[in-house]
Amino acid sequence: MPTSSEAFVALGGDPGTARHTLVIGEVAQAHDGSLGLAHAFIDAIADGGADAVKFQTHVAAAESTSEEGWRIKFSQQDDDRQAYWKRMEFTEPQWLGLKRHADDRGLLFLSSPFSDHAFELLQRIGLAAWKVASGELTNRPLLDRLAATGLPMVLSTGMSPLTEIDAAVQQVRSHGSPLTVLQCTTAYPCGPATIGLNLLSLFRSRYGCPVGLSDHSGTIYPALAATALGAALIEVHVTLSRQMFGPDVSASVTTTELRQLTEGVRYIEQMMANPVDKDVAAAGLAPVRALFTKSVVLTTALDAGTVLRPEHLTVKKPGTGIPAANLHLVVGAVLTRRMDADSVLRASDLEAPR
Repeated sequence: MPTSSEAFVALGGDPGTARHTLVIGEVAQAHDGSLGLAHAFIDAIADGGADAVKFQTHVAAAESTSEEGWRIKFSQQDDDRQAYWKRMEFTEPQWLGLKRHADDRGLLFLSSPFSDHAFELLQRIGLAAWKVASGELTNRPLLDRLAATGLPMVLSTGMSPLTEIDAAVQQVRSHGSPLTVLQCTTAYPCGPATIGLNLLSLFRSRYGCPVGLSDHSGTIYPALAATALGAALIEVHVTLSRQMFGPDVSASVTTTELRQLTEGVRYIEQMMANPVDKDVAAAGLAPVRALFTKSVVLTTALDAGTVLRPEHLTVKKPGTGIPAANLHLVVGAVLTRRMDADSVLRASDLEAPR
């Protein structure tokens, strides 16, 4: 399992393949401001087999004004969105504790910064890579600061047309940072008609870099399909229960589903890494073919010298004699010896008509 930023750097190889699809369990705001719950998510995501855990680092005063409206009116305890962000804040020592917990569990630690203040805090803590949220893709000052660190960059594209994605990619590349571009649909949950798996190949050819999927469907299916299409990175929101509170629960997978997803991703990786040569495979199945295929056999007992007619012949198992496909070639041949009904015919039993 990857344990450092080298895991992301390794994605910068052949953009058409992914040697190890990184699975990121996204906590986002599912901890609802509880530090204990945030730590519980780290354990749950590690137990689910993911490679990385990702949070969001919000600093209310540095991120929002009082004019920011609610994306969804869901909170029963916050008067406005800024109050909600304030409740989601952790102190720097608390973030460092989360990072160390992730390290102890063998998880890459990620958190998306939503302000310069958050960037500076996370830089001091140390991350494996920078994950840029969809809403920050046009935040050119922040992109410059992130890319200038030299850490790998992962861009979500959920709110942007291609022109904005092009500009962000060019900006990141101007710093020489390793880059992964994620297809993302900003809908919670996201239905199958809007997942956009077709964009994986478009991004791969357009940007010549590894691509992935940030999924908000609340199911494991898009991530598995994306893996089969060569995604280098999968990100899914995680919930400990469908009964949890929060705006992203409906767009999240449970911890049980996360385990199914990671097992499926690893299974798909094995399939993709081992192409099958049908001719070689068939040759290796010779004993099985003998059991399941059929040979030309006699329908009745016949004497030596009999000229075989269609009514003398049928096909039955095993496939150890003249193959069933060659039955038409046997018609008109002459038996070289007397044979009983149900006898499997072999080339040595026949001769050409005189």
